[in-house]
Parts: sequence; structure tokens; C-alpha cells
Amino acid sequence: MAAMAMEVDAAPAPAAGEPDLPPMKVKFEPLSAHEMQGGKVQFRRIAVPSHRYTPLKKHWLDIYTPVVEQMKIDLRMNLKTRKVELKTKRDTPDTSALQKSADFIHAFLLGFDIADAIALLRLDDLYVDSFEVKDVKSLKGDHLSRAIGRLSGKGGKTKFAIENSTRTRIVIADSRIHILGAFANIRIARDALCSLILGSPAGKVYSRLRTIGNRLAERS
Repeated sequence: MAAMAMEVDAAPAPAAGEPDLPPMKVKFEPLSAHEMQGGKVQFRRIAVPSHRYTPLKKHWLDIYTPVVEQMKIDLRMNLKTRKVELKTKRDTPDTSALQKSADFIHAFLLGFDIADAIALLRLDDLYVDSFEVKDVKSLKGDHLSRAIGRLSGKGGKTKFAIENSTRTRIVIADSRIHILGAFANIRIARDALCSLILGSPAGKVYSRLRTIGNRLAERS
């Protein structure tokens, strides 16, 4: 059986005197955040609690400016549904910008100050953790009130001590507690708060926090 000959087009040889250059590399421009989402617009809607409607109205410009100008996210307040609505734009620079903006607004609605909540836009390793007193120990009536009082301390002294030692921010809203910070620091603050709920003396919690604070200072 005769062998079949396969014709191959040879690349043209360089002309005499021309250098033998390597083939050109194809360059692809990086995809924008809008293109990475398939060209689709992403939405988020955040319900506004009735007791946070007035603070939101008062601080609207402080919230609107960083979200729209820095994160390039469209933002509006839907007065009919009482929800904050967020939407990506074609020039939104980062795929995580929408989620960061939603976390920032959610943190403010939980009761955190603007100056603290805005860190969620600038840092990647910050989170908000929430739990209730009854998740730690089932308390009712005066027992619940005393436990909440132990968490704050006289003039908020205990809460401030935990915040400063663990580099977190804490909001105590009735029997619900919200903690803003890095994952490891949230865990330390939560352990301290749980100890207070279970009845540990504040002095014992202070000494433990002092030790932890020294360790954190050494690491940094």
C-alpha cells in the first residue's frame, strides 16, 4: 500500500539580512468587573429597621458619598419598601465592591458608627458577627437585665475594655450583640462576653483580656 503524502505549508523564510524574530505574543486586556459578571447588573436590597430610619436619613450623605464615589455603586433609598437598594455599574472596579457596600450599610443599620462601619469598605478581613444572650444562657426578666448590664459595665466601662483589648467594636442592642472586627479578634471578644453572661466577675475577665491584649501587641 502506497504511503500517503501529507502536504505541510512551511512558514516563509526570513528575507536575507532580516533577523530571525520570535513570534509575537498575543496580549489580552484584563476583564472589567462588569465583564466578569457576564455583563449582568448585580443588585442588593437591605431592609431598614424602623428604629434606624431616622439615623439613616440623618447620615445619608456620609453613607452615599463613599459608596458611590469610591466603590462606584449606584445607591438609592426606596421609600415605599423602606429598603436601601444597591446596583453595580459598568465602571464598578471590583467584583467585591457590591458586597462590601452592602456590608457597610448593614453594619450601620445594626448600630455601628459610620467611622467604624466604613472600615468594611477599605479592609478585606473584617466581619460582623451577631448573637443573642439566650444563645449562651437562657435568661428572663431581671436575670436577663443584669446580664446585659454586666456586658456594658458602669458607664460602658466593660464594653470599652473589651473593644480596646480585642481591637473590635461592639453594639449591644437589647439582648442582641453585634461584634465588628477581624475573625480572630471577634472570637476573643465573644468569649469574653459569653463569660460575663455566664456570671464571671468583671475583674477576672479584665485580667484575661489584659493578657490577650499584651499578646496582640507583641504580634503587631
